[in-house]
Amino acid sequence: MRNGIKGIRRVSAVAVTAGAVLTAGAFTAPAQAAAPKTPTIAAKGGFVMNNGTGKTLFTKAADTRRSTGSTTKIMTARVVLAQSNLNLDSKVTVQKAYSDYIVDNNWASSAKLIVGDKVTVRQLLYGLMLPSGCDAAYALADKFGSGSTRAARVKSFIGKMNSTAKSLGMTNTHFDSFDGIGRGANYSTPRDLTKLASNAMKYSTFRTVVKTKSTTQKVTTKSGGYRNMSWTNTNALLGSYSGTLGVKTGSGPEAKYCLVFAATRGGKTVIGTVLASTSVTDRTADAKKLMDYSFKK
Repeated sequence: MRNGIKGIRRVSAVAVTAGAVLTAGAFTAPAQAAAPKTPTIAAKGGFVMNNGTGKTLFTKAADTRRSTGSTTKIMTARVVLAQSNLNLDSKVTVQKAYSDYIVDNNWASSAKLIVGDKVTVRQLLYGLMLPSGCDAAYALADKFGSGSTRAARVKSFIGKMNSTAKSLGMTNTHFDSFDGIGRGANYSTPRDLTKLASNAMKYSTFRTVVKTKSTTQKVTTKSGGYRNMSWTNTNALLGSYSGTLGVKTGSGPEAKYCLVFAATRGGKTVIGTVLASTSVTDRTADAKKLMDYSFKK
């Protein structure tokens, strides 16, 4: 019996020792970081990617076609900036048609351009992207489209928007307007708009404009004098989310509330889109949630 008891004690001692090792291991093993919880957003569609690698970080109905509102103006700017021999300081005379367009369209946001003023292409880009001026969009389409009439030039410009979308692989996108006030066939997706924004951000002028919170620009009046035009960016992320780079808001009866956004933190840039959110506040909150989540991935 003594030998049996010794055997039992020996086995017990081994078991205790093994248990101690396992317990010690449990306390000394490095803690694994918990995966970030996928956020819930108010928007009906969303997409985020790592702008450096192209890796998808978040999707929600990312390929569902929706009205885009003024996020369309990203393409308006992109078409202008891709023009060969572009002179950003060339001047455009503001036509009555541009201001009439604002009056005729209830949802048209305005840069408050004044008929007869001479504004530069660069200033029109600020008027386009900060206060989301549909009058500035019209002026750019008229300037950079081809044709002997304004209608022909606008049609030509919209054609350039669609050919650019095709060249960028935006397979679920179509434009029928220069500003997002569509006529039934102006649509895109969160994935496509993010792809567009990523490409547009390769242009230094675009990057400079979309990260500007507010600006005052001196323009030439009809009489040859000067006036100051002040524009404030509609993107609430600027100044409220560290590292924000831009990009563009949008809204409308069908589009609801949209936002294309980008930010850089710790050397990582994320870029994304939310479409059909429920309010101005919610689209900003959606973007912040998605960027917080994406920076942790």
